[in-house]
Amino acid sequence: MEEEFGTPGPPPGSPPVNRPNLLMILCILTMVNGGLTLISSIFVGAFFEQFVAIATDFAEKFKIPGLEMITEGRPLFFFVNAILYAVSVAGAVLMWRLKKTGFHIYTIAQILLILAPIYFFHLPGPSVFDILLSGTFVLLYSTQLKVMT
Repeated sequence: MEEEFGTPGPPPGSPPVNRPNLLMILCILTMVNGGLTLISSIFVGAFFEQFVAIATDFAEKFKIPGLEMITEGRPLFFFVNAILYAVSVAGAVLMWRLKKTGFHIYTIAQILLILAPIYFFHLPGPSVFDILLSGTFVLLYSTQLKVMT
């Protein structure tokens, strides 16, 4: 596993990496979104009581429906989310390095990210938006498997 996360770039003397533009764009979007969500999930989980107070005031002031569902949750949800986003980013880093293993890691993390709210908030089913967004990224990543080893 260490060689997969080793130093960036190709080994000295090897031909340059020819990474497709679509793969670069997908990986960058995944790393930015995953990184920011990872950080915010850690902070919300760590300061959950303060988050609930602020979110409740915010929801009442701006009449935002559905925010009360999150405030009724548990900090554990946000820590699990942070772990799953870290796994998702790790998958994207591996795909950036043209490793097929990254695709499988990323896909499993996305499936678990869709299922986590169902478990923690006792929802009847997954969010259609989450399925469409995650499904689109998984599908687009799958078109790049031919360039990965």
